[in-house]
Amino acid sequence: MDVATFKEANRSMWAAGDYDAIAELLWSAGGRLVERVGVRPGEDVLDVACGTGNATIPAAQAGASTVGVDLTPELLERGRARADAAGVEIDWVEGDAEELPFADESFDVVLSTFGCMFAPRHETAARELARVLRPGGRLALASWTPEGFVGDFFRALGAHLPSPPPFAAPPILWGDPGHVRTLFAGQGVELEFERDHVEFRFDSVAEAVESYETKFGPVIKAREHLAAEGRWEAARADFAALYEQHASSENGPLFFPAEYLVALGRKN
Repeated sequence: MDVATFKEANRSMWAAGDYDAIAELLWSAGGRLVERVGVRPGEDVLDVACGTGNATIPAAQAGASTVGVDLTPELLERGRARADAAGVEIDWVEGDAEELPFADESFDVVLSTFGCMFAPRHETAARELARVLRPGGRLALASWTPEGFVGDFFRALGAHLPSPPPFAAPPILWGDPGHVRTLFAGQGVELEFERDHVEFRFDSVAEAVESYETKFGPVIKAREHLAAEGRWEAARADFAALYEQHASSENGPLFFPAEYLVALGRKN
């Protein structure tokens, strides 16, 4: 599989199901990222691999001139509807995190919330993030950690699927501070790191599994592939066991704490 074919498959994957319903579970992380990086009125802000706008919309609500770019037009369409409901104006652009359609040094702030981590060539994506950032500009990224629930989730999924092509690095590496430092070495971006988490809440493990297998594109596509080979039920059992392992409760709905890394940077 070449890069273009891989990206077309990814576009189809993220369009499957109802990603916006899954994004609701982690919506708060976008607002917290905008607060951490200190988006100010009048600044030019780019949200890369913006999905349906969980950081894009809070940035616009903070008074910034905001652009959201994503590979998947179906997600942008839902983002437009959300922005209209929130009463903010955002420029939604179909584009690739590895080839951003913007001039050098165009933005004061560049964000990505669980987005650019899924671009296959990490070094290429990091160069693009740094390229479009102005001197003195700020970078803020949220990425799932390898050690957390989502890291376990993607390993469980990957164990049942063919290996990705050699050029596609594991997305979860963006949650490793050492890897991120390596990606931005020589890009003139000084970095610092924090950890945070969101809580995925469901009434039961069965509801959690059903939600992901019917709404989350990566699992939907995995189910299609594995069901054709009679292997989906084994994978589904592994997912259920994973949810059982990570589930917590406070005399109410189950919640699954999902850790992520916040990378904050400033360009020299």
